[in-house]
Amino acid sequence: MHTVKLGNKDIPVGKIVCIGRNYIEHIRELGSQIPDKPVIFIKPASSIIGEGGTIVIPPHSSDCHHEVELAVLIGTEAKNVDANNALDHVTGYAVALDLTLRDIQGTQKEKGLPWEIAKAFDTACPLSAFVPADRVGDPQKLQIRLTVNHDVRQDGNTGDMMRSVAELIAAASAYFTLEAGDILLTGTPSGVGRIVSGDQLLAEIEQVGTLSVSVA
Repeated sequence: MHTVKLGNKDIPVGKIVCIGRNYIEHIRELGSQIPDKPVIFIKPASSIIGEGGTIVIPPHSSDCHHEVELAVLIGTEAKNVDANNALDHVTGYAVALDLTLRDIQGTQKEKGLPWEIAKAFDTACPLSAFVPADRVGDPQKLQIRLTVNHDVRQDGNTGDMMRSVAELIAAASAYFTLEAGDILLTGTPSGVGRIVSGDQLLAEIEQVGTLSVSVA
C-alpha cells in the first residue's frame, strides 16, 4: 500500500486520476487538438516517488518529458458532484510531476492504442507532501514553476487552466467515484521537455510547496 503525507498523517493512496490537455499553450506546443471534454487517464499508486526520490527512465524509452502539475487529494467520496460544491471534497494540495515517455506515447497514439504505458511506469509520479486545503487560498491563482539544473523550463499560473479544479472533480466524478485517498493531477502549463540521466528537477507551486527529484 502506497501512502502520502498530509501534515502528520499517512494517507493510503487509491487511484491517481490525471487530466491531459488542460492548458491552452501546452496543447499548442504539442500540436494537439483542444478537447471538448476533459482528457482523463489513470496512473497507479506504484508510480509515486517522494521528495528527494530518483526517477528511473525505462530502457525502452529515449524521450522522457517532465510535466509539473498541481495535485489534489480527495478527502471524502465524490460521485456526480456539482462543480459549485466540488472543492468541499478536497483535503489537500501537493506539487506533482506527470512524467511521460513521449516516444512511447506517440507510437501508441499512431496505432490507435491506449497510452497508459507511457504514463504509468514506476517513478512516473514524483509527488511532494500534501498541505491541508485550508492553507491554500484560491487554487486557480497559484504560480507553478519547474527548473531543470537551475534552468527555468515551465513557468505558469493555475489560472490558465481551461477547466478549474472544481470542474475537473465534477467531470471525473461523473465517470467514476472519487474516493478518500484518490489523487487528481490537473494538467501542465507549456514548456515541457526532455529529461536525461543526471538532471536535477525542482518543482514549485505558490502556497503549496516544492518538490526536488533527480534522474538516475
